[in-house]
Amino acid sequence: MPVQKKIGVVLFQLGGPDSLEAIEPFLYNLFCDPEIIDFPLAKVGRPLLAKFISKGRSRKVRNHYAEIGGGSPIRALTERQAAALEAELRRTIDAHVFVAMRYWHPFTQEAVARVKEAGCHEIVLLPLYPQYSATTSGSSLNEWNRRCREAGLVLPVRVIDQFHDYGPYIDSLVERINETLVRFHDPESAHLVFSAHSVPVSVIEAGDPYRHQIEATVRLVRRQGGWPNPATVCYQSKVGNQKWLQPTLHDTTKDLGKAGVKKMLVVPIAFVSDHVETLSEINIEGREEATEHGITHFEMMPGLNDQPAFIRALSSLVLNAVQEDTAVVAQSAANGRSF
Repeated sequence: MPVQKKIGVVLFQLGGPDSLEAIEPFLYNLFCDPEIIDFPLAKVGRPLLAKFISKGRSRKVRNHYAEIGGGSPIRALTERQAAALEAELRRTIDAHVFVAMRYWHPFTQEAVARVKEAGCHEIVLLPLYPQYSATTSGSSLNEWNRRCREAGLVLPVRVIDQFHDYGPYIDSLVERINETLVRFHDPESAHLVFSAHSVPVSVIEAGDPYRHQIEATVRLVRRQGGWPNPATVCYQSKVGNQKWLQPTLHDTTKDLGKAGVKKMLVVPIAFVSDHVETLSEINIEGREEATEHGITHFEMMPGLNDQPAFIRALSSLVLNAVQEDTAVVAQSAANGRSF
């Protein structure tokens, strides 16, 4: 009887500081990423700029992490997703799921070491960013390839670099939105605000599909949900002075208040886990701004986290990839992207 292949599945996420003391080094790692900050002679100047930005930025965001418990919950939530996904996959295949964070522990090199130690025969790379961007999925996959070369890890690889329009994922979002809408006395009266993490306009102008995929996800979710509610797409978490995608969540909230909107449901459409951008920026700061602008009932959809429907969606993505006839090489993924 043939031995069942051992399949390694790597979940990629941004990561987050696990203590207040970790905020500055976490931000330094973030702003040292060439996919985030790039300019002529950046290899020399980027570390100095990253140190300057992270020092100033850490002071500004410290209170945000303090008010959600002193650190980001994203590692714990991603590890819960990994455990749930592994259990679901093991109904069908010999799967071992690992977590690779881009800017904090467990770092990508830690995940590479664990995959190598586990003796996997093949790996599936699954960034937990439904909409592809070079600044998120692209950066994580580039880092994976660098670390694999350093460690001498050579395995057949399948890459799932986006799932923004995948049916089961859309269904999991609709389910979560419906669960949140029932908090309103009249659910159809709530204005739906789909908020995504912003990226610099220059990234989009360079051909990044992120904005297009955000808008596609929103269209599919609204169609599947069938709600008559008015809706708006906006962006949050801008950093620096360059032009980023708009409108912002701040401006959207202000404009809705001016228009007389009283009920507002924010759907974090680009996030699959709760973290500082949802728990603080939306659910605390956004809630306070909504009250200031006359909105009397504010709700935020909780992250998908380890929701069973979302875990089943991830599982079917992995199984579909594993069942493909030919493994792809990470450096030659779909759509001609160079990882």
